[in-house]
Amino acid sequence: MKRSIYSLVLLCSIMSSVNAQLKNTSSNVKVAIDLLNVKEDKVIVTVCPPKITSNVVLYQLPKIVPGTYSADNYGQFIEGFRAFDAKGNELNVTKSDVNSWKIVNARKLTKITYAVNDTYDIEKGEGHGKGDVFSPAGTNIEEGKNFMVNTHGFVGYFPGLLSTPYQVTITHPEALWGATSMQDTDDSKTKDVFYTSRYAELVENPIMYSKPNYSSFTVNGMQILLSVYASNGTITAESILPEIKAVMTAQKTFLGSFDTTKKYSILLYLCDMSKSDARGFGALEHPTATTVVMPEVIGREQLVETLKDVISHEFFHIVTPLTIHSKEIQDFDFNNPKMSKHLWLYEGVTEYFANLFQVNQGLISEDAFYKRLNDKIEHAKAYNDTLPFTIMSTNVLKDPYKDQYTNVYEKGALIAMCLDLIIRDKSNGKNGILDLMKKLSVAYGSKRAFTDDELFDKITALTFPEVGTFLANYVAGSKSINYDDYFARVGVTRTSVKVPEAKFSLSLDQSKNEIMINPNSKTTAFMKALDLRPGDIIKAFNGINYDTTTISELSIKSKEWKDGDAITVKIIREGTEQLLTGKVGLYYENIEGYQATDLTKETLKNAWLKG
Repeated sequence: MKRSIYSLVLLCSIMSSVNAQLKNTSSNVKVAIDLLNVKEDKVIVTVCPPKITSNVVLYQLPKIVPGTYSADNYGQFIEGFRAFDAKGNELNVTKSDVNSWKIVNARKLTKITYAVNDTYDIEKGEGHGKGDVFSPAGTNIEEGKNFMVNTHGFVGYFPGLLSTPYQVTITHPEALWGATSMQDTDDSKTKDVFYTSRYAELVENPIMYSKPNYSSFTVNGMQILLSVYASNGTITAESILPEIKAVMTAQKTFLGSFDTTKKYSILLYLCDMSKSDARGFGALEHPTATTVVMPEVIGREQLVETLKDVISHEFFHIVTPLTIHSKEIQDFDFNNPKMSKHLWLYEGVTEYFANLFQVNQGLISEDAFYKRLNDKIEHAKAYNDTLPFTIMSTNVLKDPYKDQYTNVYEKGALIAMCLDLIIRDKSNGKNGILDLMKKLSVAYGSKRAFTDDELFDKITALTFPEVGTFLANYVAGSKSINYDDYFARVGVTRTSVKVPEAKFSLSLDQSKNEIMINPNSKTTAFMKALDLRPGDIIKAFNGINYDTTTISELSIKSKEWKDGDAITVKIIREGTEQLLTGKVGLYYENIEGYQATDLTKETLKNAWLKG
């Protein structure tokens, strides 16, 4: 332990020497993260602050970080917090709360050290307790293999020094490469040095260390970096690059001149479901990056289909809140945040764009787009439809409002759709909500925040009075939206749509490497035709063997089976292997949906979908 402390003292000294060559670096917060000497699955962090002028100072890890809307308390993962003066004498430290340490006699403070535990090892996906950190916002420490350095999980801040520049030096194994949108200013193969203008910028720049498995491409002047860590090595960056490139090229084309960064990084962590590992699947946005966590077992084909929607959503966050945002976002308080009223803007508009661009760029059909919107209408019915979105947003961290948060992806997206349709209608198809976002980005932009109470008036001034009325009634107000009225403006009406029933529902047993018909599923027409039953273990279809590692191939193949096709399936039922034969039987059901039926509105509809 002393050896680690002494080596970190030397590192602080080296950092000071490097800083002497740079302008104003004496006022930097200097951080050293040691990924070389991992002890008991913990990483040692050393922080050397600039001169402290008060007798008492706080050092804090975040309670909440932007984009998560949940109290994750990263201080709970810190151990052995100690503070020292220039002679190596310990200063008095008391823990004020789970995320805060109070240091006395702080004028003498020259160094802080502590150990960091990771979140991935203890995640259970249950939504409760210490492991309840959304994986893309979490941390991983796997010596010699992977370090997911979401910087807010390793590095804290002094409340009075949030605008102070940070210099972060990370020592790491030579075999591991750090993927990030930040620039490494050191040429060493085992040391990276990064600079940020303030703490918030550091938080917005994750780094993933792993053996090099990355690829990059350029779209309209923006460099896209795709870095992949796959626990079992089944997925490479090159293998999924074509689909990712196609999606992001389409997104950039859709956005047109809207551009906020020259480099964007996708850090994809594929977890191992057979061991203690990340369990919260999804992504977290940043101005120049997104962290994504998915299970490796789903295979390449299902992975790329999922990534299309996930990455699309996160990338569109460069519009809002990363470019267009309120003062609550600009000056985010990491431990006592005041939440903005406008989650409909930050998440709803983003989710809407993630779907709209796909039909706009020909990645999905019009009918598929209408189905997605109809699904959102149905899903939104599970939430309190009379709760004003502005009130829910402001109180999203509290009961009972926090349970309504996920409605931002349903009703929030539908609010954006309605605004889009109003603007299209009133402008005779010339403009839409993307044009509004571009105007807002000019009026505000990443460096200038709006005040919550002024936004609706600003939007109304940039569009039409009816937009302001809609916002007052359906976003700030408690009125329910009649979506049919807004669809009708572009000739889309509610009708009966014929869709096929799912063939079967599968579950996985990772420990036995087996695929099973979900024991709790209903018996479908497909299952009846073959005498498949809930609980049957699937071994093969048409002579092709399947297990948990090839379930994505089974999913793809099953989509090719047509009504009346001959089929055989090898199963194990109650311990006995059986071969079932028969013909594919499918059932089609009529559901309520939307279709374009009014040809007199086709020009306006095309402006909405293709404009």
